[in-house]
Amino acid sequence: MRELELDAQSLRTVAGRYATGVAVVTAVADGVEHAMTTNSFASLSLDPLLVLFCVERSSRFHEALKQTSHFAVSVLPEGADHTARWFSLRGRPLADQFAEVPHMRSEHGVPLVSEALGWIECSIHSMISAGDHDIVIGSVEKLSISEQDAAPLLFWKGRFHGLPGS
Repeated sequence: MRELELDAQSLRTVAGRYATGVAVVTAVADGVEHAMTTNSFASLSLDPLLVLFCVERSSRFHEALKQTSHFAVSVLPEGADHTARWFSLRGRPLADQFAEVPHMRSEHGVPLVSEALGWIECSIHSMISAGDHDIVIGSVEKLSISEQDAAPLLFWKGRFHGLPGS
């Protein structure tokens, strides 16, 4: 065992040893579509149905969440690295950011990534401040699942991966 410094890079290194799924969270604020890739998504409660994800407070997506009441989560399949990378690109143009990403719309007009394995549509339940991020808790309003039987896209050690043998 090698002890590391207590700093941001060391935390990234150790936390990066924990494999996570990858999702795109979307919202619409003042008619503008917003999206971000996250690996900080989790189910939180089964009664009531709640989910959570974390968002950096200095991001455009955080600002959008303060102006809307709904968001959606699209769980990405293996091979959707291009979509994950696009929606994690800082400073990408907001206009037409979905032009080359096949999508559909929720009943609240929020984009849902078409290639996803599943979709969770939520209203914002609460936002909790924690460090330089907010934990966004969503009340689940609708659940949908894809007919495709693909493996999920994973994030591990700072890179996208598929499941071994999938």
